[in-house]
Amino acid sequence: MRPLLAAQRRHVLAALAGLLVLPAAARAQPVSLEAGSNADQSSALQAALDGAGSGRLALPPGRFRVSGIRFPGNLVIEGVPGTTWLIADGAAIGTVSGQSGLVLRDIGFAGDSGADPLLAVETGEAITLERCRFRDSPGIALSLFGAAATIRDCDFAGHADAAIHAMDSLGLLIAGNRIAACGNAGIRIWRSQSGPDGSIVTANRISGIDWRGGGNGQNGNGINVFRADEVIVADNHISDCAFTAVRLNTARNCQVSGNLCRNSGEVAIFSEFGFSGSVIAGNIVDGAATGISITNLDTGGQIAVCSGNIVRNIRERSEVNPDTIPIGIYAEAETAITGNTVVNVPGVALMAGYGSFLRNVAITGNVVYASVIGIGVSVADEPGPVLLSGNLVHDPYKHAVVGLAWQEIVEPDLVANAAKYGHVTIR
Repeated sequence: MRPLLAAQRRHVLAALAGLLVLPAAARAQPVSLEAGSNADQSSALQAALDGAGSGRLALPPGRFRVSGIRFPGNLVIEGVPGTTWLIADGAAIGTVSGQSGLVLRDIGFAGDSGADPLLAVETGEAITLERCRFRDSPGIALSLFGAAATIRDCDFAGHADAAIHAMDSLGLLIAGNRIAACGNAGIRIWRSQSGPDGSIVTANRISGIDWRGGGNGQNGNGINVFRADEVIVADNHISDCAFTAVRLNTARNCQVSGNLCRNSGEVAIFSEFGFSGSVIAGNIVDGAATGISITNLDTGGQIAVCSGNIVRNIRERSEVNPDTIPIGIYAEAETAITGNTVVNVPGVALMAGYGSFLRNVAITGNVVYASVIGIGVSVADEPGPVLLSGNLVHDPYKHAVVGLAWQEIVEPDLVANAAKYGHVTIR
């Protein structure tokens, strides 16, 4: 063999040897815990975490009673899928506080955490939870405050309050999770004061959200965005929520798109109070007391696009909120309702305004079928401009296009008599 080729061969073999031998920091370090013991094993777990340094820490299979754990940063902590459980007994399992670079993977969290969440993340960055399970807490399962985190492919069930409660986030990715049977909420994205949040909530499956805390919309929501701006809620499957599948409250520049919302007890998709700049597009609503509501001009709610949605099978009344009336899509101010299909509404399929609460609404290019009233427009108390154009209203049970004074029909054929109402333009 020529000297040059021999040298190349030695370099290649040396490189392969380096690939085959993992550095010690990359190998998962085992933890000595006693599975199934009734003893508190918090000290043993905390010692293992504190001594792990950077790298990986492997938790054994079994159920381990722990509380008050302080999770460090720059560490991957892994359990055995489906069999490693940390069990709370009267206090929170643990907290991630001021850390970064932490990954929790294939770990279960369950038990009685008292008044605290099962797990809390406070002011952390680059925190990731993957394939973790959360079960049967008396309050919130996972609480996040001032954090930038990814919650991915986790499973939440049986929590008395909410599965995920996030406050003042620095940008969350909540993706591919399963959430079921929670007492008040699935996912909350909230802020203490209005401001940019930037969280993305996508591809989650949420079902069976109750409203044990009562109220008229504070609870019972699959995804609730409150004071948090620039949030994306996309491609989620949300069913059987006591109130609302997706609720935007005082939120700016938020997108709600591609969600399937089935069997909502009140309004399926809500943009309310001081919202601004909502895009509600490409969603399917099947079963609700009102399909989509874009409301509250009286408190500054304005500017929205509602396009390409399918809304069907609206119920005559709401069991949780008797003030809700059967409407397919409703809007009040600076809103384009365009290209939607609305079917089977025992009230008004498309409705613009309520009394004087109407300003600059365009209803164009929609398809309405099998509804009591196709389109209703407020003509009471000097409302603002409204445009109707290119809509197909087929086979209404009573009226195609009407003028409304609040909920009373005062103009049964608005198309023929639009000239009587200066704010109405019909093309």
